[in-house]
Amino acid sequence: MAKAAQSDEGATPGKFKQFGMVIAFVTKRDRLFLPLAIGFTLLPLILAGLLIGLGGSLFWLILVPLAPLAFMIVLRMRSDKTMLAAMEGQPGAGVQLVENMPARGGWRVTPAIASTTQMDIVSLVLGRPGVILLGEGNPARVRMLLGQEKRRLSKVIGTATMHDIIVGNGEGEVPLTKLRMTLMRMPRTVSPKDVNALAVRLKALTARPQMPKGAIPKNMRPQMGGSFRPPRGR
Repeated sequence: MAKAAQSDEGATPGKFKQFGMVIAFVTKRDRLFLPLAIGFTLLPLILAGLLIGLGGSLFWLILVPLAPLAFMIVLRMRSDKTMLAAMEGQPGAGVQLVENMPARGGWRVTPAIASTTQMDIVSLVLGRPGVILLGEGNPARVRMLLGQEKRRLSKVIGTATMHDIIVGNGEGEVPLTKLRMTLMRMPRTVSPKDVNALAVRLKALTARPQMPKGAIPKNMRPQMGGSFRPPRGR
């Protein structure tokens, strides 16, 4: 019990510190944040003061708690906009945005299932709209990667709908600021049960082999000046 209490006490300052960092970040990058935050925070307080001065009803009791709520709403809206602007043009910004979308949407993200040395990537997103290939980078190279992945994935997704999106500001592309809304507005054509089945089928296909960790045994190392020789059986 004592340890739990200590952990709760330690978590509270951390939350306040993070809250302060968000405010400082938005204030530095968004000139409209402070005027909007102050204005919308003071508005219910001013109305409450007028009601008290006029001797009106107890409606002011409802207006006072609206002040911090108004501040939080403005902070949330302006921080989202500011962070999206900061992420604009960075490799992987689109897939990072989808990974941070609310869990209730049921989105399953596999970053960079295909990529190039020029930082062009295609990520896999599974959800109720079906299979979504999310491309980021040079449009010409990304379209080539998308074509390859569509042919590869079409062999295992069955009748599920497949979409492809290129994140960018060009013709036929989806800006980063509109990516979240674009995904949310897609028609839901796949049931949650089928999403789970798709995830199982695609997991093996998109898995990347990993190199074994640790030192390579001496009898498995390639010989100097020659090719690899497997160990002889006894």
